Amino acid sequence: MITQRTRGFPVLIIGAGRGGHALLEMFLEDNLVQVIAIADTNPDAPGLRLAKDNGIPTYTDAALAIQACKDHPDCIVYNLSHDDSIAGQVSQVFGDKRVASGLEVKLFWQMVMNLKQTKGELEKSQGQLQAVIQNVMDGIITINESGGIQGFNPAAEQIFGYSQRDILGKSIKVLLSEPDQAEHDAYIHQHLHTEQGGIPGVRGREMLAIRKNGEPFPMELSLSKMVLGGQNYFVGIARDITERRLAEQKIAHLAHYDFLTDLPNRALFLNSLVRSLSLAKRNNYKVAVFFLDLDGFKKINDTLGHDAGDLLLQQVAGRLKKTIRASDTVARVGGDEFTFVLNNPGSEEGISLLANKIIATLSEPFDLNGRLCHVGGSIGISLFPDDTQSLEQLVTQADSAMYLAKQSGKNTYKFHREVSSGPDK
Repeated sequence: MITQRTRGFPVLIIGAGRGGHALLEMFLEDNLVQVIAIADTNPDAPGLRLAKDNGIPTYTDAALAIQACKDHPDCIVYNLSHDDSIAGQVSQVFGDKRVASGLEVKLFWQMVMNLKQTKGELEKSQGQLQAVIQNVMDGIITINESGGIQGFNPAAEQIFGYSQRDILGKSIKVLLSEPDQAEHDAYIHQHLHTEQGGIPGVRGREMLAIRKNGEPFPMELSLSKMVLGGQNYFVGIARDITERRLAEQKIAHLAHYDFLTDLPNRALFLNSLVRSLSLAKRNNYKVAVFFLDLDGFKKINDTLGHDAGDLLLQQVAGRLKKTIRASDTVARVGGDEFTFVLNNPGSEEGISLLANKIIATLSEPFDLNGRLCHVGGSIGISLFPDDTQSLEQLVTQADSAMYLAKQSGKNTYKFHREVSSGPDK
């Protein structure tokens, strides 16, 4: 007898129904086994079709299959058919070779089916997990305890600009700004060398990350530790929070700035005045508060409409910002009213020059979508500490002086000290 060599342990399967098909599937995935033939009286048995697809000899006669395998004396025969004569036929060809059949093969078949079911469930579970990882909006990054990147999902590719091929194996530090690199090292060290268990992971920590093109951006990171195969790994969930930061900045801006003119609002004006008075006390200088009310605004708003009125207020704001220093503040506190905080304005002559400058800049015509319009301005002025040291009284005094300016013919300015001697309101 000539012994043929195979790349794996030779196996003959008798019976190509569900059990034979499942057994063949399992053996096809195992390099230690080579199925040299499979037989079934049904030419359409699923196991025969699978064998043909994989180039394995098939038979509809078990005796012919056994004869065909006689050159493989160490062949194992699995009898999944209901033919009890198979054992005798195998003995005639292979001597006292034992055949797996009857209850033994039934138990084996059940084990194979259980393994197949378990494998299917595992593959389904892994498939679902991979689908989540591949399609989730957040970046999922896996690193080993040395900081080498082991996993990088598509969302991470989009966030950071690296492809998996570019980034796998590189240090996680290429994705972090320098200050956050040190914090990363400290976190890894803490988790690897502490003797305490149950150390909480990083949750929602905001940090500065770096894209492939060098662009920094705000990122929210959650990081947790896992042990797989006796090795420590860390899984990071990264989220680009650029849009959230911009929205937060916009909300914060709207809380302190007038939405129409983008000038500071009343709240920010008062904050600026508090700081200015504190510095003035410390450095022994004056602060001037201007209260400006437009003359003729209501007529334009009523005749041309609110859109024209809004455009006028925007143009007024633009002119007023150009009249003051960077260290000073102009705010819109409501309607057509504006207030100023002037730090260390100098002499009253200098303050008067600035008031006249504001009135002059308002006297130039405004182009409201092709229509030229004119307004004026009445200004009231109070001085710290000359008139009062109270923040509230400074604003009230400037307001009172503004009304005196209106009663005095408008388009002019008045100091608070003139209120007591001015015309009745």
